[in-house]
Amino acid sequence: MNQGHVDFPRVAAAAVCHVDTIVRRWLPDGKTEGPEWVARNPRRSDKRRGSFKVNLRTGKWGDFATGHYGGDLVSLAAYLFDLDQRNAGIRVAEMIGVFPYEH
Repeated sequence: MNQGHVDFPRVAAAAVCHVDTIVRRWLPDGKTEGPEWVARNPRRSDKRRGSFKVNLRTGKWGDFATGHYGGDLVSLAAYLFDLDQRNAGIRVAEMIGVFPYEH
């Protein structure tokens, strides 16, 4: 059911409050290194951790081996689970218990 525009800034900001839970769920083989979660990229045949990182303060992420990157955990969900941004925003909002749509 289409309920309007997804409030991406609100969903992304709320997701950062749950970043530890989110990265552990989505990237369970990772580990904390300073302010980052470092994991293998599940979208390619990474042999070891190192190039795929998520900033635990901001939610920004990148795979420095491939050049894929994003500015928040919604874009990370879209990348990891092959979703468009709208559906990624809705799924992240549902996962963390936030209403996804603009009021």
